[in-house]
Amino acid sequence: MISTRKASLAIGILAVAATSALAAPARKFEWTTKSDDAKRLLSQLQGQIENFQFGPRNVELAQRIVAADPSFAMGEYYLSAVQPPPDNQAHLDKAVLLSKDASEGERRFIEAMVKVRANQGANPQDGLPELAKLAEEYPGERLIQVLLGQIYAGTNQPEKARVAFEKTQAIGPRSNRVAAFLANDDLLKGEFKKAREGFQAVEKELPKGAAPFLVRYGLAFAHLYEGNPDAAIQALETYLVEYKDAGLAQGFPEVFIWNSIARINLEYGRTEPAMKAYEKGYESVPGSTLPEDQKQVWLGRLSHGKARTLAKMGRHEQAWAEADKVKTMIESGGEPAKQYWPAYHYLAGYLLLEKGDGAKALEHLKQANADNDPFHALLLARAYEKAGDKPSAKKTYETVLASKNNGLERALAYPEAKKRLQAL
Repeated sequence: MISTRKASLAIGILAVAATSALAAPARKFEWTTKSDDAKRLLSQLQGQIENFQFGPRNVELAQRIVAADPSFAMGEYYLSAVQPPPDNQAHLDKAVLLSKDASEGERRFIEAMVKVRANQGANPQDGLPELAKLAEEYPGERLIQVLLGQIYAGTNQPEKARVAFEKTQAIGPRSNRVAAFLANDDLLKGEFKKAREGFQAVEKELPKGAAPFLVRYGLAFAHLYEGNPDAAIQALETYLVEYKDAGLAQGFPEVFIWNSIARINLEYGRTEPAMKAYEKGYESVPGSTLPEDQKQVWLGRLSHGKARTLAKMGRHEQAWAEADKVKTMIESGGEPAKQYWPAYHYLAGYLLLEKGDGAKALEHLKQANADNDPFHALLLARAYEKAGDKPSAKKTYETVLASKNNGLERALAYPEAKKRLQAL
């Protein structure tokens, strides 16, 4: 299943692409437009994004930029960045065409971002070489640095990400959103109190109408690292309200927030609230604008979550019935569904561990995604420990602590892994 972190990266890439430099001490892009209105509206759009103000209001602003100068390549690009799919692709294609007559920086930036955003941002690193080259040649261009920072962060390269974000702040103007990225990096360094205080400082400066994914999820992670699940859930419940009020659910349903709330409840043994959250989240999917194949994926996630919750409840037969639904969906899904086999093995391993069968759980968890998912690794370490293989358990717990995958999976797995490692 697609992680929250990936989901977050895909959403963030579109948002960050609509941020540009205002004032810089060195060479930056030249906007190829003679329209003062287009430049003014672009500056307004940039300010909203830097304060986590997303949704329909940004689409309207981008449309006004395009209306002010229909030949402005970056105007079309920004519209493609803030408009939800599938309508955004036509504007991206038009931006590519218009960029042929734009400045060199604009043209090369748009070409790089086509690679970053391909397949819904599945492989954003594909555009890194072009963006890195642009950063060298346009050292005063804020837009490039903030994008590099986010891509590095999303591809588990935190050291490079921090350098890029610090350059972003140095170029200016200083940004609440970039401050949140830097606080997120503090989480990876184990500076949980510092990170929480950093997010809370940004929170105090946010304008009305903001929907700050980075802040709310960052606060939730910090609270989980500090052993406070109630505060973590409260942060996500706050974001749920903000997300809907900002109109973001019109583009992508709020199911991912509910699933995060469900996960926290589940791993802290609160099975009834977990089940309700999984079911409540899925209610937003059928009537959404998601493509049918994505709706099917979320249906699979519902069964996945229900199966794990039922196993925690001790209702093992019902749990396996839900797991069989997931397996059948993968088997009947053809080639595209094969990517979900590690998620099924994670599910089967989870259920077997809850039933007390460590040996069989180990067979499945070795086929899960322990190399990239800290929670999968945590389960694998539990299974090794249950099987009496302490050296392998210790080594696997260590991979959880060393993971740079800064998301909900790590925040849930890290405290237990640290505790178990100290006990071995």
